[in-house]
Amino acid sequence: MKGLKVVAAVSLVVALSGCSSILTEKTQRVNVVSNAKNLQVEIDGQVQNAPGIVTILKENKDKTLTVKTEGCEQQIALNKQVEPTFFVNILSGGAFGSTTDYSTEKMWRYQESVEIQCAQ
Repeated sequence: MKGLKVVAAVSLVVALSGCSSILTEKTQRVNVVSNAKNLQVEIDGQVQNAPGIVTILKENKDKTLTVKTEGCEQQIALNKQVEPTFFVNILSGGAFGSTTDYSTEKMWRYQESVEIQCAQ
């Protein structure tokens, strides 16, 4: 009987938690590649170096990567997409888990890589 209670408790916790909230981070790492070196890019007011890996906070909104380096100024759209792990909640009937994923904003993601082309 005690084992059944443990299984029921664990099942309840899994049903009420969001898969994306458990399996993903609050930030996403995006690979920025370029034909130029030593670029300064800005996302959400944070300046980061490129080419290389930049970190983006997951949110329920599209973002813009702005190249600040003189001679290569440009803006690149980073459109939000639904994290694939979010759909596990839908398939398993986890309405509460889906709500958790939405409220933590971990259900969103952006493209895995971005290419910046600068005039040579």
